[in-house]
Formats: sequence, C-alpha cells, structure tokens
Amino acid sequence: MNKSGKTVTVEQTSSAIRRPPIQEMTLIGLGLNKLGRKSVLPDNAEVRGMIAKVKHLVRVVEGK
Repeated sequence: MNKSGKTVTVEQTSSAIRRPPIQEMTLIGLGLNKLGRKSVLPDNAEVRGMIAKVKHLVRVVEGK
C-alpha cells in the first residue's frame, strides 16, 4: 500500500479479446481478466499509467 493510503477502484467494462497482447497483460497486471471484475489498487503513478494504457477497456469507480 502507498504511504498516503489512497486507493483507486478499477472495473473492467470491455473484453480483451482481439486486443494487442500488451493490453491483455496490463489488465492482468491490474488484477482484471473478466468483464465486471473490480480491483482495488493503490493510487500511485504506476497504477495510473497502467489505467491510461487500457482506459478504453476499464472505468475508474469513484470511492473514498
């Protein structure tokens, strides 16, 4: 967990089928691999960069 304790919740909204392998691997790195699955992750630059790579496949769920 990061020092500030902030987290971001990401939900997969689209399939990784027929997407480049790097996008599929990024989803797996975020803890997502099925539609509707959610993952709570630390809110840091690395995670935000991964989200940006697959922004068309996921959505950030507003939280605390």
